[in-house]
Amino acid sequence: MVELRKRKTPPPAPARPAKKKPGPKPGPKGSKGSKAAAKPATNPAQPAPNGPDKAAEPSAPPAVAAGTTIALDGFGGEVQTHDGATVTLKQLVDESKAGVVLFTYPKASTPGCTKQACLFRDSYDPLTATGLSIFGLSTDGPKANTTFKSKQKLPYPLLCDQTLGLIKAIGMQKPPKSTTRGVFVIDKEGKVLAVEAGSPDKTVQVVKELVESMRATVEAKKETADNKAAAVAGEVADTAATLDQDAEAEQKE
Repeated sequence: MVELRKRKTPPPAPARPAKKKPGPKPGPKGSKGSKAAAKPATNPAQPAPNGPDKAAEPSAPPAVAAGTTIALDGFGGEVQTHDGATVTLKQLVDESKAGVVLFTYPKASTPGCTKQACLFRDSYDPLTATGLSIFGLSTDGPKANTTFKSKQKLPYPLLCDQTLGLIKAIGMQKPPKSTTRGVFVIDKEGKVLAVEAGSPDKTVQVVKELVESMRATVEAKKETADNKAAAVAGEVADTAATLDQDAEAEQKE
C-alpha cells in the first residue's frame, strides 16, 4: 500500500515595488530648463517694473493759459531791447496803456520771421488803437535785431531773450534752445488775453480779433455810461419841473 504525502503550500511571492514615474530630464549645464521649477511665480497684482502697467509720468502743465492772471513781479526775468536797454515784462506792461503784445519768432531776417514782422508793421496802427504795445521777441542778440528792425522799418521795439527766460515763461520755447512762432497778449492787470502758436498770418489775426473784441467792449461800456447819464439828466429835469410847478402854485395862493 502506497503512502501519500501532502505537498507543502509554497510561500507567497514577494510584492514587486511600484515603478517610479520618470521626472523631467535635467537639461544641459547652464540651460534655463534646469532652473524653471525654481523660478518664483509672478504676482499678477504687482505689474512688472517695465511693463505696460507702469504709470506714465505726468506731462508738465503749460506755462501760461489764456484767461489766467499771472504775478508780473519777476516773471520771465530780464531781457534786452534791440538797442541794449534791460527791461522786464512788468516794466513793459506798466508803461503801456492797455497791455502788451509779444509776438515770438525763431530767427531774425529769415523769410517766415520777416513776413511775420512786416505783417505786424503793416497793421501797427489798428493793432495799437486800443492801447496795446507791440514787441517782437526772439533769442537773437541786439546786433541781429537792430539790423532786422532797421532793414524792415519796424515801428516797434524788438526784444532779445538770449537766455530763453521770458520765452520759456510764456510757453513759447522749442526744445532745446529755439523759439516757437506765436503770440502772447497780457493786459494791465496781468490777465493773459491770448497765448497761441501759429503761422505769421495766424499770429496777427489773433491780435486783430482781440482788438476788435476790446473795441466792442469799450463801445458797449461807453453806451451804457451814456444811457445812465441821459437817465440821470432826465430825472434832474423832471425834478426841476416839479419844483417849478410847486413854486407857481405857492405864488397863486
